[in-house]
Amino acid sequence: MSLDISIKTINRLAIPALIAGVSEPILSLTDAAIIGNVDLNATESLAAVGIVTTFLSMLIWVFGQTRSAISSIVSQYLGANKLDQVKNLPAQAIVIITSLSLLIILLTFPFTRQIFKLYNATGLILDYTELYYKIRVFGFPFTLFTIAVFGAFRGLQNTYYPMIIAIIGALTNIVLDLAFVYGIPGYIPAMHIEGAAYASVIAQALMAIISGILLLKKTPIPLRFSLPFNHEIGRFLTMIGNLVIRTVALNVTLYFATTYATGYGAEYIAAYTIAINLWFFGAFVIDGYASAGNILSGKLYGASAYNKLIALSNTLIKFGIVLGIILAILGSLFYYKIGTIFTDSPEVLDAFYTVFWIVLAMQPLCALAFIFDGMFKGLGKMKVLRNLLLLSTGLVFIPILLLLDHYNLKLEGIFIALTFWIIARGVPLIILFRTEFLNR
Repeated sequence: MSLDISIKTINRLAIPALIAGVSEPILSLTDAAIIGNVDLNATESLAAVGIVTTFLSMLIWVFGQTRSAISSIVSQYLGANKLDQVKNLPAQAIVIITSLSLLIILLTFPFTRQIFKLYNATGLILDYTELYYKIRVFGFPFTLFTIAVFGAFRGLQNTYYPMIIAIIGALTNIVLDLAFVYGIPGYIPAMHIEGAAYASVIAQALMAIISGILLLKKTPIPLRFSLPFNHEIGRFLTMIGNLVIRTVALNVTLYFATTYATGYGAEYIAAYTIAINLWFFGAFVIDGYASAGNILSGKLYGASAYNKLIALSNTLIKFGIVLGIILAILGSLFYYKIGTIFTDSPEVLDAFYTVFWIVLAMQPLCALAFIFDGMFKGLGKMKVLRNLLLLSTGLVFIPILLLLDHYNLKLEGIFIALTFWIIARGVPLIILFRTEFLNR
């Protein structure tokens, strides 16, 4: 079993993971860009897309933690040359998580309006959020299925097939967005915000179908559910439990941010939607190298190659910071052009430009946090990640947000609080990692 951690190997894993990761926010950015330029109620429509995207991201991040857990276990067994012992685990995980996704649909669909009232949505924005969510939510099981399959691919040190699947999904979404939102005269009526929702669901279903086919044809991992449960199912569920609690804390952060932005007015939540989706975009770019850290660290940990773990972390820190700086520079060069892609509303653009610089400045800090976050997931140390997120949210983000809101900083206050939240997540992980593995 090769334990190569050369730059070539890192890039072979990171670049496809980067491309695949970027496709996820592209789905939301595409909806935002197209909806933000419609002729009818563009600001309210953009606000609705932002609110629903935040809520769906919460659900996906909470229940999509199967990817990290599957990847961690599979990669560790691959490193120990014992893959046959966990071959049936992914299929069991997929059945569990897709069953939960159907339950979520049953629990949220009848209460859609009440849920989005909690995000301060009212009037036309609330109407649009209800309309958009009641379509988009049916893509949820397809997304979780795809995420779980991606976890199996990552555990097998393969990010190429997830990249292909993600590209197909993103391109499908863009084409269908344009066709369904604006319509094709004589063929497809313009469906406005409903069209964007249908486009996303179809793209998600297509990705699920392709991912299942590739897993069956290109890997030794079966998709047939079988009993008894794998002996690692207990550790898998424990990982999921810790990651779910962690992700709930993460989404408490996003809930507070979205709720406060919505409360400031339609132009602020629209500007927040643009800024947070661009932040997600940057995060997923950097996450390509975090994914490489996740994949390789699991294999190295399974092989007890601790010196190589330290060397890997040093290399990834350099890659991440450089990538973060490049993103910040590119954003600065096109600072005023980027906003106009999403809207032509002067009020929304003014609010966006006051915080975009903070989004750009955060990128190198995000790199450190996300890379070590990925490595700890590969190591299977989910409890550490859980505790750190709880502390970062409860003791850093929320107090700073409340303080800056008191001084009426509005969107600036939200993104400054997010910056300190990222610092509080990243620095302790670096210290803990180096403390543990430098002494082995």
